[in-house]
This record gives sequence, structure tokens and C-alpha cells, in this order.
Amino acid sequence: MSNPYIALVEAHNALLQKTDAPLFSNLDELGHAPKAELAADAPIAMIFAPHPDDECIIGGLPLRLGREAGFNVINVAVSQGSNLKRQPERWVEVKNACDYLGWGLLETIPGGLMDVNCKTRDGNPTAWAEKVEVIANILRKYKPQVVVCPHNNDYHSAHIGTYYLLTDALKAANHSCVLVQSEFWRQMEAPNALIATSINDTADLIAALACHVEEVRRNPYHLRLPGYMADNVRRGAEVCGGQGAAAPTFSFGSIYHVGRFDGNDLVPTDKKFTISESDDIKAILA
Repeated sequence: MSNPYIALVEAHNALLQKTDAPLFSNLDELGHAPKAELAADAPIAMIFAPHPDDECIIGGLPLRLGREAGFNVINVAVSQGSNLKRQPERWVEVKNACDYLGWGLLETIPGGLMDVNCKTRDGNPTAWAEKVEVIANILRKYKPQVVVCPHNNDYHSAHIGTYYLLTDALKAANHSCVLVQSEFWRQMEAPNALIATSINDTADLIAALACHVEEVRRNPYHLRLPGYMADNVRRGAEVCGGQGAAAPTFSFGSIYHVGRFDGNDLVPTDKKFTISESDDIKAILA
């Protein structure tokens, strides 16, 4: 008897090795994903993305806040990458991705902030304070109810730096909000939220990621996003739901830590969330 799982693995492999998956340098072919009308006083959720494309990879929760809870989702492009020649192209790519998802997009400064890392924070306090003030001014102006950023041990120096940049800016602005920490390069030590995404939402995140044409051309991680999000469900079942928790029945999800920043610090919480496709995403705001 042959191994009945050979066909399963071959099907996965064929998807990962696709060479004809479309990339979108403009939205003429892709169009725009369905978008709900925003109320004039819609609450704001802000993503602080270290690089263009991070907003798509960790975008499951903010996408649901926009589509299901009426939030105005705004992506703040903290940097536009370290390759100066590529920055104008990367801005077009992230603009296309955000336009497709129905999100707003903000630039920190022309070309984006550079050297957002702990080396700058520790070694050049004047330069760091200037960067913090840029972010604090955005917080003062938009007063987001929800803020999303990488966690403080997310491996990449710019991801870790973005966490400290944002929390320093939250203190400087004395801003209280729901603070959502995301993970990508390195797993969080103590996440507390597994958020499901539907097939349509997952496909929209992949399509938006495919707008980052040159990034996914050199490394087709848009094709690997479903596998990553499926593994989040496997792992999140217990690391977010508790040891021995029942496995969720949904296929795709993202892992976060959802807490509250009180204007001075992150408030400890013992809350845990497993939010299925049919659950109310506003539960994270309680």
C-alpha cells in the first residue's frame, strides 16, 4: 500500500512552487476588496509597520476590525526599507496594498524613519527623541483606540525598535489604548489571542501582499502565508487557549498579545482570546 499522504504533500508542494501566481504592480487587474462605508466618527485602529509588507503579514486582526466593527484602519509606514533606491517603489507597493484592503496609509517623514533600533535608542538619545516625537504627534492627532505593533523580541532589529519607538511615543503622548503586539520573525513568550481569518480575508491578505511585487518576487512568502496562518492555529490552540484546550475548527489565524496601555505602561492582563470567524471581534476591546 502506498502512503496515502503523498498526494496531500504533493498538492501543498505544487502550491508553494507556483511560478505563475499573479503579482500586482497596480490595481487595474486586482481592483479593490469589498469595503464597508465608514462612519464620520469611526474609531481608529493603527498599524505601525516596521517595513512595507509587514502590514499584510500581521493584518488579520485589523482587517476584521475594519470589516466587522466599523474601524478606520490606518497603516503607518514607520520606514520604507533601508534600500534608498527602492524606497519610492516600496511606497507605491504599500499604497497599492493598503488601497486594496481599504486602509489608510500614513508616512512618518518623507522616505520614512531610518535606524529605528535599540542601538539608536541607547546610543543616540537626541535622534531617538526626534523619532519618538514624530510618532507621538501622529498619536495625538489621530487618537487611535487600537494600536498594533511588533512585540519586543521579534528578532529583527527594526521590529524590536518599532516596539520601543511606539511605547516611548505612547508615553510621550500620554495616550491610552488597546495595544496589540504581533509576531512574525520570532514567537512571543506569552501571547494571549488567536484570531481567525476567513478564507476570503486570508485570500485578501495574500493578494495585498502580492502588491509588494519585488519583495515577494525574491522570496515568495505570499504563497507561504496560508501555511504560516494554519500553523498559528495549531500552536495558538494551546499557547493562547491554555494547555489541553480544544483545537479550533477554523483553518487560518494570527497570534497576538492584546493588552491595554494606560498612557504610561502596558497593564498586566490575564485575559485570553480565541476568536473564531463567527465570534464578535469587538470582544478584544472589553
